[in-house]
Amino acid sequence: MASTTESFIIKTPCSSANIGPGFDVIGLALSMYLELHVTIDRSRTTSAHPLNCRVTYEGEGEAGGGISLDPEVNLLTRVALYVLRCHDQRAFPLETHVHIKNPIPLGRGLGSSGAAVVAGVFLGKEVGGLHHLTLDRLFDFCLMIERHPDNVGAALYGGFVGTYLKPLTPEDVARTEIPLSEVLPAPAGGVDTGVRPPEPPHGIGHHIKFRWAPEIKAVAIIPEFEVPTAKAREVLPAQYPRTDVTFNLQRIALLPVALGQSPPDPELIYLAMQDRLHQPYRQTLIPGLTEIVESMTPATQPGLLGVCLSGAGPTILALATSNFDEIAAKIISYFEKQQIVCSWKVLEPAEGTTVTRV
Repeated sequence: MASTTESFIIKTPCSSANIGPGFDVIGLALSMYLELHVTIDRSRTTSAHPLNCRVTYEGEGEAGGGISLDPEVNLLTRVALYVLRCHDQRAFPLETHVHIKNPIPLGRGLGSSGAAVVAGVFLGKEVGGLHHLTLDRLFDFCLMIERHPDNVGAALYGGFVGTYLKPLTPEDVARTEIPLSEVLPAPAGGVDTGVRPPEPPHGIGHHIKFRWAPEIKAVAIIPEFEVPTAKAREVLPAQYPRTDVTFNLQRIALLPVALGQSPPDPELIYLAMQDRLHQPYRQTLIPGLTEIVESMTPATQPGLLGVCLSGAGPTILALATSNFDEIAAKIISYFEKQQIVCSWKVLEPAEGTTVTRV
């Protein structure tokens, strides 16, 4: 007799965006993973849970109580609902249990929301039996929710990736609806009207994978405070001097080549990781950032290749080949001068999102 219970695990890596000059373009998947442990009990005929889905959670943000377990509010499940409702499925299958395990710090520049969006899109695909959805089509769904492709591209495809958005057609530009307006509760988009929401245009975003030298690891120094992405974008100027744009273009042309060469060239990588488009403006939000970026060089710190802000921060990413403890301790010492407590991890490039049947 066939089992009526289905179980699987969705595993999505965290990510670091920008890597210095690659603002809104480059992303790196890293070996810290959001996991969804999903069970569907198809023997049930009714459910006591909203939308047939019970959500449980453990991990970052748990103690503060800021994680909603309502499937219409939780980002992961409402993204899954968007995918389902685009395919005429109004709710989760009877009876779905989604247990979220999340070690990714929230609001720290390690792609926690990007990982949630990617895992949510996969959740919709799997529970809905939508096996015709390719990775590239899932990317379209992600970009209807998270408009910056660097984090979601890395979390979806894995590795060291460059991402770019296709200019929308006039017809797509004319669309005024909010992609999730039929899914999200107020204030995020109104009530569920029962109408099928609009599907994403095809081929919104694209990506290319770059080489990554196997010797290079990422030391993530994670301060214990949050920088909301919206706030980090508010401090950026509306216009940039031409010299600063040229500065970044020169370095982003070097960066993928520099990080793909084995053995790594520390001086080339350090040069290629410099930035003038976002880090100088975000130093007001992150005490010690300027001092860290300017003082930490391959010449002063053996094993170091370069230092940058991870995403919108406040996490600092140091690329290195050795002496990880020493590098982390030195960067943490700058934060300690500001009475800021930090944790740190050595991370490696990660594969993209996977689904494992149990």
